[in-house]
Amino acid sequence: MSDESTPVAVNTDAIVLRDVSFAYRAGTPVIAHCSLRAPRGRILALLGPNGSGKTTLLKLIAGALAPEHGVVERSGLVGYVPQLLHLNFAYSVLDVVLMGRARQIGLFATPSRRDVDAAMTALGRVGMRGFAERSFDELSGGERQLVALARALAAHAEILVLDEPTSALDLRHQEMVLQWMQALVREDGLTVVFSTHQPQHADAVAHEVALVQGPGHVDVGPAARMLDADVVGRLFGVEIQRVRVDTLDVLTPRWKLRRG
Repeated sequence: MSDESTPVAVNTDAIVLRDVSFAYRAGTPVIAHCSLRAPRGRILALLGPNGSGKTTLLKLIAGALAPEHGVVERSGLVGYVPQLLHLNFAYSVLDVVLMGRARQIGLFATPSRRDVDAAMTALGRVGMRGFAERSFDELSGGERQLVALARALAAHAEILVLDEPTSALDLRHQEMVLQWMQALVREDGLTVVFSTHQPQHADAVAHEVALVQGPGHVDVGPAARMLDADVVGRLFGVEIQRVRVDTLDVLTPRWKLRRG
């Protein structure tokens, strides 16, 4: 899914939100007076606990929802990847990825060789090239998530907006997706915005982090400042510590658990 761009006043920003508010029910805001910027060619993580409004904020950024108040500006074409992709027909994996090329193909046109090549290249980048002829319905949740990522990549969007892109993936594929996001920014110059409730993922790849705590409580800043162990601990209501692993400082919860 993609959205037409709205010009951004400051050309160093890919996304700008100005005083944005949204409610599903009148009088019960999910997002209230939120302002943030996503710099071009960088990774912004939306970090927060379940139910804090991350998905709603992400949909506002992507254009899947329209704000009731305020303005969302985008510098280019957005590729939006929902957490769960549901289809009403037994499409092949290749057909699903080709849907991301709808803008290039046209409404009633047949995909060209170039479109198919772009789709296959995208599948290859997420390790799913060998699944091209499989039915999307037959895939596991994690495999569907990877196909949805490939669909956004095939669209040649300039901004990728990903809703918890690692939520259904095993550890190996989580690492692969995080590395893939870094490569898209470093090698292709894309901007990536993703939501997560895993502080370790934000810590691993994000340049900027937005801490999403509920209506009216979205704090944005450089990852090094926002991912302080005490700050993250208060956000999630658990004790967080930084542990040295080889050359890395890793955020991890201090669980109050006992074996047996």
